[in-house]
Amino acid sequence: MLNSRQRAQLRGMANSYETILQIGKSGITDNTVKQVADALEARELIKLRNLETCPTSVRDTANALAEATEADVVQVIGTRFILYKESKNNKEIKLVK
Repeated sequence: MLNSRQRAQLRGMANSYETILQIGKSGITDNTVKQVADALEARELIKLRNLETCPTSVRDTANALAEATEADVVQVIGTRFILYKESKNNKEIKLVK
């Protein structure tokens, strides 16, 4: 679980990140969960986007993907959201305690 200081640090880092995955009319599928899990393992911090055609709200999509991948939701704003999961093999991000 992230504290507010860690979330602020991650939000700042994610500002320069591009959206790497868009969730569309199919919603959250097994393939989507696998892609998100793989991206989190490789990058630890990812930015995603909920398209207007997605059947669930941005917050619900973020929470469902975070639960499915055991990640943390860093921020939900507009149609975008940020997920973080500390990588077991590739620890690039050092969070303040």
